[in-house]
Amino acid sequence: MDTQTMIDLAKNSIAIEIQELENLKERIDTNFVHALELILQAQGKLIVVGIGKSAHVANKIVATLNSTGTPSQFLHAAEAIHGDLGLIQKQDVVLCISNSGNSPEIVNLIPYLKEYSSAVVAMTGNIRSKLALGSDVVLDTSVEKEACPNKLAPTSSTTVQMALGDALAVCLMERKGFKEHDFARFHPGGSLGKNLTAKVEQFLSEQKPSVLPESSAREVIISVSGSKHGVSVVQSGDKILGIITDGDIRRMLLNTQDISDLKAEDIMSKNPKTIEYNALAKEAMQTLRKFNIGQLVVTKNGTYHGIIDLHRLLDEGII
Repeated sequence: MDTQTMIDLAKNSIAIEIQELENLKERIDTNFVHALELILQAQGKLIVVGIGKSAHVANKIVATLNSTGTPSQFLHAAEAIHGDLGLIQKQDVVLCISNSGNSPEIVNLIPYLKEYSSAVVAMTGNIRSKLALGSDVVLDTSVEKEACPNKLAPTSSTTVQMALGDALAVCLMERKGFKEHDFARFHPGGSLGKNLTAKVEQFLSEQKPSVLPESSAREVIISVSGSKHGVSVVQSGDKILGIITDGDIRRMLLNTQDISDLKAEDIMSKNPKTIEYNALAKEAMQTLRKFNIGQLVVTKNGTYHGIIDLHRLLDEGII
């Protein structure tokens, strides 16, 4: 198979799935809203049931729902009849996913799902299946064809299931008023969590370089050179007067023959960009990018508190 044939095959596969998603979009109706209301009104959690490829989809839907404020749990259909049915409580709602809707494991479960839960929502590609007929609400995930060349492997069907699960999660978030700060509570780790919750103070340098306005050029050079970030803050008492960077030092040396009489106040850049220690780290990153600078002076109640560095933020995954 040559390169172009493979490219064409990949594009065709994606085109088929896009078309099936378009078809799904046109089928969104009051049944979807009914399913949404059942989940919202449930006093318990949402149990998502599946087997085979649908089980993998179910797991992903559960992960998305849990991270967006809808308590959910996965139940494997094959394990359910061997003891795991015990996790379903009467106040729970069940979302059962099966493309055919007639898998033996699913069919055997239907009476128990109805008995043990408050409602059963079917997500199936066969609205005349036993699962569909035994459920309170049916969400149609039928596809005209799989993207698989043999039209056998679950491809389009699992894509449609996944998209419908995302649609449920999005609508549940909206109905519950789930906002960014709520999302942050469930994502405290990793880059995502840091961008939502991390504060400037967490990334402060252990150094706090500073000089007085009357400090000599030599003292300034020593302070800036000793700073791992190549900066030093000029302050008088608690008042921040300016900042001196290694770039300022280079310009001073290039433009001045005799630096013996120069003081820090002659070299500094006035009114440096600052940020409060309890601001979000991502706000610091936005300021650094906006002004194309490498460091920010961090303040606490208006006084000099430290330095935050662009590269440290990047290393920590702050964007």
